[in-house]
Amino acid sequence: MSADKQLRVGIIGDGAMGTLCACMLAEKGSRVTLWSAFTAHVEEMRRAGENARFLPGLKFPRGLAVTADAGELPRDADFLVSAVPTPYLREVWLRIGARVPPAPIVSVTKGIENETLLRPSEVIRELQSSRGSGRPAVAVLSGPCIATEVARKLPATVVAASEDGEELPRLVQEAFSSPYFRVYRNSDALGVELAGAMKNVIAVAAGILDGLGLGDNAKAALLTRGLVEITRLGVALGARRETFAGLAGMGDLFTTCVSPYGRNRTVGEAIGKGRAVDDILRGMQQVAEGVRTTRSVVALAERHGVEMPITQEVYRVLFEAKDSRQAIRDLMTRPGKAEDGER
Repeated sequence: MSADKQLRVGIIGDGAMGTLCACMLAEKGSRVTLWSAFTAHVEEMRRAGENARFLPGLKFPRGLAVTADAGELPRDADFLVSAVPTPYLREVWLRIGARVPPAPIVSVTKGIENETLLRPSEVIRELQSSRGSGRPAVAVLSGPCIATEVARKLPATVVAASEDGEELPRLVQEAFSSPYFRVYRNSDALGVELAGAMKNVIAVAAGILDGLGLGDNAKAALLTRGLVEITRLGVALGARRETFAGLAGMGDLFTTCVSPYGRNRTVGEAIGKGRAVDDILRGMQQVAEGVRTTRSVVALAERHGVEMPITQEVYRVLFEAKDSRQAIRDLMTRPGKAEDGER
């Protein structure tokens, strides 16, 4: 990409991450169109000059347009960003996919579809390929990225990866990188995407610890052992072990387990304080991906014969009404094992 080339980008999804991506790209001079499924929200954003609902305080730069008409996404887009939460991803792409320009796609969604156990990039590729326009190039952008912090230009570092070669990750790296936002490349797209999804399950557990007031020792143990088990499943699915020690794995896991802005940790904290899961979710504007992803991860672990005790206990707390303290007690009293050499 030449230094003077003005990129044209379409953003699909009006949540915090989609809005952040739109603003960062427009700030660097790209012509960006942000698509929302909701006409009323588009009108609200146009009036306010910001997304006050999901990312308040970040004013829209020049060069950023918002629309509820997918036909207004740039026909000559250099790439598109898909920022739709996993529970709505298939529905949205079925609705607008035929009107989306034929461009490379960058997914920033962190989840695994319940019904199919597909990753977001796989859902997008499946739906767009089925339209007869060929296999689209798809990349994933993931890592420790709390949108409210990046909106304040606090430093953050993420990773871009693709199964379709280096060209798209390089374009993403150049398009997004700034003095406060650094993008690395990684050739293990499978591991990057799996890590981004599975860390949310561990974040729910981290929040439960916080809600119960169980301290930093417990949190450190959870992060360490949580990383072991999501790595275990990732490797079983074909990802590289070292990916889970990087930004998409350990980096994102740490951030989402300790940040007060982390939605999944916040859900867990409320559970630890005794609130019912359904009540918590009803009161949230944004999607806590880790809740639904827990179902998918348990299903994948069973399919591949992978032991994931923390994830199993999170599942029982979320969907079988198991008492949080009992879940922790059961984890702490499992038969003793050797840590070194574990796979």
